Amino acid sequence: QVQLVESGGGLVQAGGSLRLSCAASGRTFSSYAMGWFRQAPGKEREFVAAINWSGIRTTYADSVKGRFTISRDNAKKTLYLQMNSLKPEDTAVYYCAASAHAMGVIAPSYDYWGQGTQVTVSS
Repeated sequence: QVQLVESGGGLVQAGGSLRLSCAASGRTFSSYAMGWFRQAPGKEREFVAAINWSGIRTTYADSVKGRFTISRDNAKKTLYLQMNSLKPEDTAVYYCAASAHAMGVIAPSYDYWGQGTQVTVSS
């Protein structure tokens, strides 16, 4: 089992940057594929990015490709999301998630979730 805690959210102007972190507890962080999802008010949770257990493979939603970068440090048991060129439409609560199986792009692929961190981008 793994517990996840996100941090790094906040208020930023359009065009700015933020880096989200997701700290994991437990001994087996390196065996999990990890993902970032987000949920805006009144909308369903949507996929943002995912990374495999080793960090070699990544995938992104089209809406963030070229602007966001997912990475992980297995020694520190931490997942990151570097967000550049932020837009108002990126405003949402961002969640990290862990999958014991595969690097998925849908929420049911993931077994464990953090509590979320708010990102607000002003225009």
